[in-house]
Amino acid sequence: MVGVPAAVMLAFGLWGVDRGGMWRDEAVTFQVAGRTVPQIWRLVHGVDAVHGLYYLLMHAVLAVHADEVVLRLPSVAGAVLTTALVAEVGARLARPRAGLWAGLLYAVNPMAGHYAQEGRSYALVAAGVMGATLLLLRGAWWGYGLVLGVTCWLHEFAVLVVLAHGLSLALARVRGRVWRGWGCAAGAVLLSLLPMVVVSRAQAAQVAWLRRPTGETVAGLARQFFGASEGVYWVCLGLAVVGLLAGAVGGRGTRRGEFALAGVAAPLVVVPPGVLMLASQSSPPLYVDRYVLYALAGAPLLVAAGGEWVAGTAERLRHGARRAVAPAHLRPRGNTNPRPHSGDRPETVGPEAPVAVRLSLRTYSGTLLGLLAVALVPLQQFSLLQQDRDPARRPDDLAAIARAAAYGVRKGDAVLYLPAYTRNTELAYPGAFRGTRDLVLARTGGVSGTLYGVEVPAAEVRGRVAGVQRVWVVADRAVLAGRWTPRDPGERAKLDLLQREFTVRGEAVRGRTAVRLYVRPLSPASLRPPSLPPRPARW
Repeated sequence: MVGVPAAVMLAFGLWGVDRGGMWRDEAVTFQVAGRTVPQIWRLVHGVDAVHGLYYLLMHAVLAVHADEVVLRLPSVAGAVLTTALVAEVGARLARPRAGLWAGLLYAVNPMAGHYAQEGRSYALVAAGVMGATLLLLRGAWWGYGLVLGVTCWLHEFAVLVVLAHGLSLALARVRGRVWRGWGCAAGAVLLSLLPMVVVSRAQAAQVAWLRRPTGETVAGLARQFFGASEGVYWVCLGLAVVGLLAGAVGGRGTRRGEFALAGVAAPLVVVPPGVLMLASQSSPPLYVDRYVLYALAGAPLLVAAGGEWVAGTAERLRHGARRAVAPAHLRPRGNTNPRPHSGDRPETVGPEAPVAVRLSLRTYSGTLLGLLAVALVPLQQFSLLQQDRDPARRPDDLAAIARAAAYGVRKGDAVLYLPAYTRNTELAYPGAFRGTRDLVLARTGGVSGTLYGVEVPAAEVRGRVAGVQRVWVVADRAVLAGRWTPRDPGERAKLDLLQREFTVRGEAVRGRTAVRLYVRPLSPASLRPPSLPPRPARW
């Protein structure tokens, strides 16, 4: 049954995957993956260490064909694999239909679809976490350690799933042998991650823009996990609560060492986001929803657990009611032949055979009703799914900025990027800026081991701009409007020079970025009529 949800996820992942524009994080992946391996290695020692392994992977992928669709295909594949693994875990811990429902719910979730079409590591991390979860259930500790170790090197915050898995083991009351196997595997993962932790801590300034999570942050994440539309959210949240309560009550009757669906799903959906949010309260904030995308997989599993309990309860009640009203001579008497026939199971005779058939039919009818309910989810959220395929729904659209620049920029024109990270547009779409002069760039990103290159010191900015009569500026609108002032002296020097010596001749605004043409105003001397030549002397 895992094939059906995987096929649905593939369809949603490929729908609109060619949006016609990258946003800034995707553009970083695109331009960094296009560098040489030594250049990538040098980069991650100074910035983006948490994405180093992903950049190397994408270097190999984009070597085949470098375009935006190929950039996103690994994420599509990761989302498809995650969906299949969610379905497999649900089927293993409950019933095949519960796995089918969980997989389909994951496939039609807008958050899963969003990151399935993004050229970053998060969908692959989600696949790795679910692969490790399945290996945990199987007790395959070598595979568990290997898969989880690679996943954590794709993004270090995946290590929080170790806490979720530890809680699942505790809820299952596993024996000491299982604890030892898991402990050795988890310990090896943590040790392998130490170099990443040391390097990434030195790069913490990269996430200085993050804000502390609040109650609204928690509510927003719940909406993303359980349903963006009002009706879907409350139904799915209610079923998740039912699944959690049913697991808590039913878990008391499970055998020691046996995993329950709620006991695996609830820690996965709660622990990683909860720990990261709590850590962000007493230290520099580290929480962003995409960092814990992998926790999303627990939500449809919990919803499916609740749906399975509701469906199972309804079937039992209906079966009990029919037995109560059936005539005495038609009720099954339990006449099962105790002597097996030719090595087969005991033969069932009399009225029990049609009862078994009716039970099977009721099970299939419950499965189909569940599928119908799941099918209503994308219908309820279709407008959201459709809007998400629009590049304007991303934080920015560098292709639109590049088109605005290409419309006015001429060969030989000077260009300034304010701040330097807006150079990302030129790095992602160099064709729009072909033939222009980057006034203050000293060394490119590949040479300097930086994302956007190294610019000249502030003292040299004026000299670079001297004599330039017109300059195109690609800038963050917040900087131009004075809502934010960069700390870097070079950035302040560029801004001061533009404000003092240039005027705006034209502007194109694309989201949070503006493309402006600045020109030097004519000086008073240049506005005077030209002086006449002296009169010739009279002879």
